[in-house]
Amino acid sequence: MIIDSHAHVVAPDGLYAYRAALIADGGYHAGKPKVPDDALAQAAAGNVSIMDSVGTDLQLLSPRPFHLGTSMSPARLVAPWIRANNDTIARTVALHPDRFAGVGALPLVPDQPVEVAFAELDRTVDLGFVGVLVNPDLHEGRGATPPLGDRYWYPLYEKLVDYDLPMHVHSAGCYSERETYSEHFITEESIAILSMLRSPMFTDFPTLRVLISHGGGSVPYQIGRWQAEVLHPALGGGPATERFETSLRRFWFDTVLHHPPSLELLLRTVGADRVLFGTEKPGSGSAPNPDTGRDFDDLKPVIEGFGFLIGHRPARSVRGQRTSRVSPAAERMVP
Repeated sequence: MIIDSHAHVVAPDGLYAYRAALIADGGYHAGKPKVPDDALAQAAAGNVSIMDSVGTDLQLLSPRPFHLGTSMSPARLVAPWIRANNDTIARTVALHPDRFAGVGALPLVPDQPVEVAFAELDRTVDLGFVGVLVNPDLHEGRGATPPLGDRYWYPLYEKLVDYDLPMHVHSAGCYSERETYSEHFITEESIAILSMLRSPMFTDFPTLRVLISHGGGSVPYQIGRWQAEVLHPALGGGPATERFETSLRRFWFDTVLHHPPSLELLLRTVGADRVLFGTEKPGSGSAPNPDTGRDFDDLKPVIEGFGFLIGHRPARSVRGQRTSRVSPAAERMVP
């Protein structure tokens, strides 16, 4: 079974019109989005067609992150908007339960405790979702959010461990004048890895499962710098210090890298057993690569062309089928 661990819901325009209406009236009249069943069915069928065209069996669907709006003001806009996204995902999964599983967003907002999101977290579990999407920058480029290694996040981690629910780290929108949201994704994912490894988080929550988007931001490609800093005597390192490449394997990473040499470097750096197949298709990579004639995010043929993976034993999924050989941990994220 080919499980795409990183995909976002394809929804009719009515979902996004709902956000515009929320903003227009300040969130005083939340209501519900006008997403007709037939329009949603058409959108879902289109996504299934795309999956069929590239050989994907199952996608884990989360909201489109750059639409999450965690920094919206007033903050009361966030909860109904996140709920509407999760409801749309649940309806999409119900249309094709053998092709989709849900990964829910959380109504976390700047400068409020993470507990404000727990009611929606509980609801996503009741909906049968298999993970949660966590935005590491709730201010979306307009302020300082505590890094993921900070104890600010600990109540959420406790809750996720209790539910045995993985978290998918994925930045959201960005309203900084310095960078686009795509650039912000890579920055925040890099900060997330480093802040968690600098903290005692994995000692305090050894069973917490964390998937980092887009191949780990810049970290796997700058690994030499972090290896040196960890072992540098002037920075507290020494012979007994855990190697950075060992610490890095506490995470899982997806394959959402649209350049084969970059993807090969990730697999060789962290090991194929820590990499989950993911495409984010359809998304920013759904553009034709003039060198191959396929879209940049058609990654299955790329991975199958890596000779060094031949003989890598795939894991059994809990559904009794083989997972893709590059994502032996993917079955941990499906029910």
